[in-house]
Amino acid sequence: MKIYTRTGDAGQTSLFAGGRVSKDHVRLHAYGSVDELSSLLGVVLAAGLSDALGASLRRVQRDLFIVGADLATPQDAVSSYVLRLAPEQVRALEMEIDQWEATLPELKHFILPGGSPAAALLHQARTVCRRAERWVVALQASDSINGEVLCYLNRLSDWLFVAARCANRDAGVAETEWRRSDAAESP
Repeated sequence: MKIYTRTGDAGQTSLFAGGRVSKDHVRLHAYGSVDELSSLLGVVLAAGLSDALGASLRRVQRDLFIVGADLATPQDAVSSYVLRLAPEQVRALEMEIDQWEATLPELKHFILPGGSPAAALLHQARTVCRRAERWVVALQASDSINGEVLCYLNRLSDWLFVAARCANRDAGVAETEWRRSDAAESP
């Protein structure tokens, strides 16, 4: 299979299961942000994580491939090979968040993004996830989508926050708390 087709040279691209849209279409912003998130998770994995956290991140990358395909396929497309995100994938994130939170110190203050390299990248991934979520909301305003996608991205941003806390804990790096008194010290 050739990697280039030249079919997008005029600024249009094909959707999965048919149809063409402009490359600046909101649908492409949505699944492009999901692709960016998956790539950033690859960077996180390269930064080094515990085996358990790494395995969870790889599972999320596989889920994000389904999210991207789901978003790249109009909801009314008829195809036997289209994968759609399922409620079980949202529940898996929730279960993992609950398990991880039980092992972490209770949050009593906001924390600033950062810490270990992997945790800092996970915090960045959380913000990319939120951007993807905003694009999916914009897409939903004009096109029908699988509602599980929005639930998944909303939960995933929470999951990434807790994963960053776990990465800091595993690396032995303390989190930096933000307190109201910190604002008074700012110039």
